[in-house]
Amino acid sequence: MKDDVWKRDEVQSPCINICVVHPDARICTGCLRSIDEITAWSKLSNDERAEIVLALPDRKALLTKRRGGRQARLQSRG
Repeated sequence: MKDDVWKRDEVQSPCINICVVHPDARICTGCLRSIDEITAWSKLSNDERAEIVLALPDRKALLTKRRGGRQARLQSRG
C-alpha cells in the first residue's frame, strides 16, 4: 500500500499549531509540553516521548483561565 511509506513507528508530536507559552505555568497552551520538551523532541527516544505524552493530560490543570477578561477587571475596580 502506498500510504505505508509515510507511516512511522514512533510517538508523534502532540503539537496542534497553537504555540503560546503560558506565562505562569511555562508550558505551551496548545500541546502542554515545556519549552525544553519541545526543543528536545526530535532527539528523544520513543519511550521518552511516550512518557511525556502520558503526562500531558495532568498538565491541563496548570493552565488557569481568566474569567471575564478586561471587562471583568474594569468592573471590579469600579
